Amino acid sequence: MKITGTFKVNMQPQALSCEGKENIQLSRFALDKTYEGTLSATSQGEMLSAMTTVQGSAGYVAIEQVVGTLKGKKGSFVLQHYGTMSQGDSYLKLEVVPDSGSGDLKGLSGAMNIRIEDGQHYYDFEYSLD
Repeated sequence: MKITGTFKVNMQPQALSCEGKENIQLSRFALDKTYEGTLSATSQGEMLSAMTTVQGSAGYVAIEQVVGTLKGKKGSFVLQHYGTMSQGDSYLKLEVVPDSGSGDLKGLSGAMNIRIEDGQHYYDFEYSLD
């Protein structure tokens, strides 16, 4: 199955247990999202990022637990994020953590892509449900 929809994200800076050295900026954020469309859900999670001194080069990881309905099925699942930017060229991977699905979403697997167009966030979610 493949679905597309929109989401809103609120990122709040959080205290970090360490400090970047040699001009590397380390950051931590709390994530709150609202998904709309075939995936109607909210999520909460945390993101860690590193910004380098080279414009357009950075990396981030995040974990978010999504709770709501997917095509009418209720439950939750966890998304794991891995993203890098190399002088503006980006790579982003979001995957459902294996065996993280609950309720009607038990057995969920898949990957999500995020797009930002004209300031609007979109998700493309390709998944299967055992």
